[in-house]
Amino acid sequence: MTRPAPTRRDSPRPPRARLGRDVVVLGVIAFFVMVGFGVVVPVLPVYAASFGVGYVAVGAVLSAFALMRLVASPFVGRMIDVAGERVVLSVGIGIVAVSSGLAGLAHDYVQLLLLRGVGGIGSAMFTISAMTLLLASTTPDRRARSIGFYQGGFLVGGMAGPALGGLLATVSLTAPFFFYAGTLAVAGVVGILLLSPPRRGDAAAAAAAAEPARPLADVLRDVRFRAACVASFAQGWSSLGVRSALVPVLVVEVLLQPTSWTGVLFAVAAVAQTLALAPASRFVDTVGRRPAVIGSFAVAAVSLAAVPLAPGLVTLGALLAVYGVATAFMGTAPAALVGDAAGARGGRPVAIFSMCSDVGAIAGPLVAGLLVDVASFEVAFGTAAALLAVSAIVAIRLPRGIPVPQP
Repeated sequence: MTRPAPTRRDSPRPPRARLGRDVVVLGVIAFFVMVGFGVVVPVLPVYAASFGVGYVAVGAVLSAFALMRLVASPFVGRMIDVAGERVVLSVGIGIVAVSSGLAGLAHDYVQLLLLRGVGGIGSAMFTISAMTLLLASTTPDRRARSIGFYQGGFLVGGMAGPALGGLLATVSLTAPFFFYAGTLAVAGVVGILLLSPPRRGDAAAAAAAAEPARPLADVLRDVRFRAACVASFAQGWSSLGVRSALVPVLVVEVLLQPTSWTGVLFAVAAVAQTLALAPASRFVDTVGRRPAVIGSFAVAAVSLAAVPLAPGLVTLGALLAVYGVATAFMGTAPAALVGDAAGARGGRPVAIFSMCSDVGAIAGPLVAGLLVDVASFEVAFGTAAALLAVSAIVAIRLPRGIPVPQP
């Protein structure tokens, strides 16, 4: 079995380096993609219900996107191996753009459901190829900072999108879908024009490109990749699943507060995560992946377990803010581990990593809802906290220090 790359145990402060062009471009693309996605999310359930269907059918429209992402992900890695990251990324954005525009013109529920499913396929192509390109465009000592910048584009876009969506919804229920198609078109044009093979003389990009790709079997046996996949599943279950599904219900049914407070609380957590991204990603690159994963997942486990015990909105907001700071580390460190384990052109490992999050995001709300029905909020949140704690324990086996570029 191939041994993990050498690591540096000491952590001298490296010189501040500019991010590569592809990293900046991918961050801009992420912003435009997430602005559009955030615009659609608040109106999608209402738009689906306007076709006269029940709540289960409305939920199916929401699930179709995630389900088709999961189904398409195994094939995206092979697409990347054949066509390259840039081509798959641009085609994926195009598919989401066209399907979103057509969704705004849907004549019935079935058309909307099918178009959302097609959009999920394009989304899988975009997200996996973008992350693969990002990991392959940076050296190990800058990897987490590049991921942090990219995720920052998603976070800022995600905060701006819902506000714009509310305004557009006053025009019509279909306006957000056309706006989403427009932002995706902008993202696609940016990708086509500015994402290009490394230029001659770009030392950082050349070093990253020279990093050898590892056979998939070796990557699957690598403790770093396994720890990253466990972390990805736990984060999908807890962040995208349990937190997003149950906090709104907790606010209304337990704390007896208006639903508008849910948006405020999620905004507080998003701001905390955004502010923490830069120091978190620098910590991951300079101190190490291992302490970042252990510490952040342990903190996230404790804060999430305490959420259903919060006596009021202030305490709940503080807990979600702490959880938001932890997710800044949770989003960068596991992804950096995937890059460390897979090397360059790791399309299939990135696809597997993404699938772990999707499975958690799909199963988390279902299991959590069942646990609330048969047990309590405390049990539902406690289950998510237990998965986060398992991720921290698994990370104890990670190598110490940080990877160094191969000479």
